[in-house]
Amino acid sequence: MDRVGNQKLSGMDINIPVAAGATITEAVMVAVGADGYAVAASKSAGLTIAGCAMRHTDNASGSNGAVSVPVRRGAFVWGNDGSIEETDILKDAYVSDEKTVTITEEGSSRAGKILAADTDGVTVEML
Repeated sequence: MDRVGNQKLSGMDINIPVAAGATITEAVMVAVGADGYAVAASKSAGLTIAGCAMRHTDNASGSNGAVSVPVRRGAFVWGNDGSIEETDILKDAYVSDEKTVTITEEGSSRAGKILAADTDGVTVEML
């Protein structure tokens, strides 16, 4: 079968193999560790933030890569730890926890670019 040029996934939707023992809840930030496996994002340096989980994915009793989590890239609203202000537009946001971002880089990983900050949360472009 010739697959060259056939679209399999959009550029905004990817599937990432999940780390052994990990459970990723729907609508949380997904991170990829140095080993290449997905976990729920956390305040930890060295993670690559992939986007937002589109489905609850349970690999609690599985081995590395036994299941994959569907992840969407784009702009998402996350909670504000209180450090991000409306004047922080186009600055980098960092992970505070799987649902919250911070302006503080130390000990964390980059979540994306801040597009808006208001009472509803912080809109972060995750590409």
